Amino acid sequence: MAEDDTEHPPTAVPPTSGPPDGERRPRRRRRWLWITAGVVAFLLVATGVLAWVAYRKLDGNIRTDTATDRLLAKLEAERPSRTAGAPGAENILLIGSDSRDGSNGSYGGEAGTERSDTTILLHLSADHRHATAVSVPRDVMVAVPACDKPDGTRSRPATMQFNWAFELGGPACAIRTVEQLSGIRIDHYLILDFSGFRTMVDAIGGVEVCVPQPIHDKDAKLDLPAGRQVLHGEQALGYVRARESLGDGSDTQRMGRQQQFLASLLRKVQSQGVLLNPAKLWPVLDAATSSVRADGGLSSLGALYDLTQDLRGVPSPNVVFLTAPRRPYRYDSDRDEFVQPQTGQLFTALREDRPITVRAPAPPGTPTAGPSPTPGPEAGSGEAATPSAGASPTFEGRTADVDACAQH
Repeated sequence: MAEDDTEHPPTAVPPTSGPPDGERRPRRRRRWLWITAGVVAFLLVATGVLAWVAYRKLDGNIRTDTATDRLLAKLEAERPSRTAGAPGAENILLIGSDSRDGSNGSYGGEAGTERSDTTILLHLSADHRHATAVSVPRDVMVAVPACDKPDGTRSRPATMQFNWAFELGGPACAIRTVEQLSGIRIDHYLILDFSGFRTMVDAIGGVEVCVPQPIHDKDAKLDLPAGRQVLHGEQALGYVRARESLGDGSDTQRMGRQQQFLASLLRKVQSQGVLLNPAKLWPVLDAATSSVRADGGLSSLGALYDLTQDLRGVPSPNVVFLTAPRRPYRYDSDRDEFVQPQTGQLFTALREDRPITVRAPAPPGTPTAGPSPTPGPEAGSGEAATPSAGASPTFEGRTADVDACAQH
């Protein structure tokens, strides 16, 4: 049979199996969407875990003073009523302890002893639009109630320096003393020692103060020129604690410096540079939570955060700092006594949640009490002063918006 010489077209190669290009693209997009979603989910979970770990770490830093809470609960019947004053207002006692235990031992003094080096009654109004910080002089003579002592015994009521109450019966005794002399229920308390204060200041990058005159104080570890200064931990501690070598050597001027320092610290923490910068905010939160002892109602990160937010919302001109009106004690000029009726009027205004009006402090050497007061009860008697009718008087003090350097 003859071969067929007819030319035939080449046989077509079978097409590759699979969908056309138009169908492959959606599959690739879906694959990348799944990968992207997986990465995002992983990052969200990892962020959540880190946030949870950070929260637990900060929350665990805070020490609850359960012993003080138990003592105060046992003596509930002797304390002012929770319903007194304006509902929603809060009163917090801030106590700076001079304990020499642990890391505070480098500041000298006897280990195991502890007094209230600084005490401030912070009143936050019910509308959260006003805050008043009242310094209680450490050397003022007051009536201290019977208190449970660390050795298990109970003291007798006595008239003594205010800061001895803390040494005698710890925070519970100091709190009950403030409640007795003011008639104000202390809702919460925070205790900060030397090391805690120093760590806090360092964590926010220092605090600006104004130094009217050069300071050269070896004991306080201060060597500062006049003018604006940014003080860090150790210097800041020396600045707020120094007494004899600065000004007229009085505790009144020292409290004034402390109030100026706190006002500057508040402005620094309220600034966006701290609150909106995680790299700056974390060390501040870590230092703050590691530095305090608090009551059960305030010893959680959530509670401290709520308090911080409340204070942050108060306009700076409405944050008032002042010292309870005092004068030299009539029986010992090295001690103080409260001036009446002004002190009674101040505490009554706070109980009734009324704003406090302040004027710039008088120059050194000017009497701090203002006009001659109406005779009141003896210092330390424990009796409440009867304030005059009408609005509270104007007190010497300052607001948080005032630049201390502008006053010099």
